[in-house]
Amino acid sequence: MVKQVALILNPARWQRDLGPLWAWLWNGVQQWLLRLAGNHLIHTTQDGIEIAVRQGQKSNSPHDFMVRFRDPKRSGRWRTPKHVHLIVELYVKEAYNRDLTHQLRNHLLDVFSKIKPVNKFPPSLQIYQPGHEQPFKALDAVGEFSVEFMLVVSELIFIQEKTNYPTGSLTKELYEEFGVKDRFSVIQKATWRGQ
Repeated sequence: MVKQVALILNPARWQRDLGPLWAWLWNGVQQWLLRLAGNHLIHTTQDGIEIAVRQGQKSNSPHDFMVRFRDPKRSGRWRTPKHVHLIVELYVKEAYNRDLTHQLRNHLLDVFSKIKPVNKFPPSLQIYQPGHEQPFKALDAVGEFSVEFMLVVSELIFIQEKTNYPTGSLTKELYEEFGVKDRFSVIQKATWRGQ
């Protein structure tokens, strides 16, 4: 009996038997489960990491959101990227290829200058398109996160900060100081928890 139930619930069997219909159905089920948990999927990276947003809790901003991600191949647990994660990742990539990492930083600052605040939830990516990571692809050889992941997560954080704090951005300051100021100062600022 257990073996029969396992065969019925086997997604690989359904995928094989139903083909494209299965992909459409399974995507719908996943989207429903995400929304049930309060997450809205924004992007899935080429290596399968899901990047989503969920409604934020800032009372001064009705369009506040939190960026979340999970790697279903690892733990499947939803995590919230912090500024320090992105800055440390840049330092890892800088040790591997300084010039290319500084080009990535400059690209991120250019993206920040083009981002607009939002007045809806969930937000949409405004700049990133598949392929934007290609000039920086060599940096994927090191670190925890791919350049694609960093571009998408950084853009969503830029949108969130421009929506909630139109007069300033911690992320922009961190990227401007990365490669210019000493690591201790930049990482210390990245761990700041303004209350």
